[in-house]
Amino acid sequence: MHKPSKAMATSSSLLPFFFFFFILSISSLTIPTLSSSADSFVFGGCTQQKYAPDSPYESNLNTLLTSLVNSAAYSSYNNYTITGSSPEDVVYGLYQCRGDLSIPDCATCVSSAVSHVGSLCSATCGGAVQLQGCYIKYDNETFLGVEDKTLVLKKCGPSAASEIMGRTDEVMAGLTSGGGSFRVGQSGEVQGSAQCVGDLNVGECQDCLSEAIGQLKSICGTATYGDMYLGKCYARYYIGQVESGDHYYSQDHNGDHKNSSEGEKTFAVIIGLFAGVALVIIFFAFLRKVFEGNGK
Repeated sequence: MHKPSKAMATSSSLLPFFFFFFILSISSLTIPTLSSSADSFVFGGCTQQKYAPDSPYESNLNTLLTSLVNSAAYSSYNNYTITGSSPEDVVYGLYQCRGDLSIPDCATCVSSAVSHVGSLCSATCGGAVQLQGCYIKYDNETFLGVEDKTLVLKKCGPSAASEIMGRTDEVMAGLTSGGGSFRVGQSGEVQGSAQCVGDLNVGECQDCLSEAIGQLKSICGTATYGDMYLGKCYARYYIGQVESGDHYYSQDHNGDHKNSSEGEKTFAVIIGLFAGVALVIIFFAFLRKVFEGNGK
């Protein structure tokens, strides 16, 4: 009986090593997953008044922003008033997360919003940032408990089919009559949501939401989607939804691009994995032929 050559025995002993290296290389790859758009930027703004560097106001503002981030790990809404040695050093602030956002996602969103406002409103006494999943605001003048129906942002999509318009009206009617500070509605494929900031009382919340929904219907009611943000509330509707954890986000013009990009990345990685497996199979087949040739 022919004995295996030394070269064949040595190479065979290396097969487990090659297999381990291959498995390790695959395990190091990460398949991209569809991420939530909760931290997507919607709008931001800053006051013109600035504070002096290293001033008591800056110290109080840092304390406030830290408090917002820390509180978001336990609650979806809170407000703070940080006092100082003089009235000029007082900072007022709040944060609020979207009503369907989990607490961990709320904390992540508020942290992202604080980072945004830090770069957007450097050294200003007041600033506000709205992300898809949360909202933060601070100022040196009190705004807590004050209703504000000032139009901040409106966005409307292209014209919708007539049957969609009917469902849109149904959704907005449901949002208007619904109770609570956070409201969701659905009619067929049309989804809608509305929310007021938690420092408003029940009457002020209803008043603000009625105004936002009324403007949304008047300005964007014939569109495929619409967003209406006022100073202390918002209302929006859209067609379809994408599930991500325990919340949803709209497939608007930004979302479509993001989802397409993530899908392309995932497809590319999968194709790469299949190509890698094929190359390894070909490599081992080649080694086998070489070993069989040496053994003859």
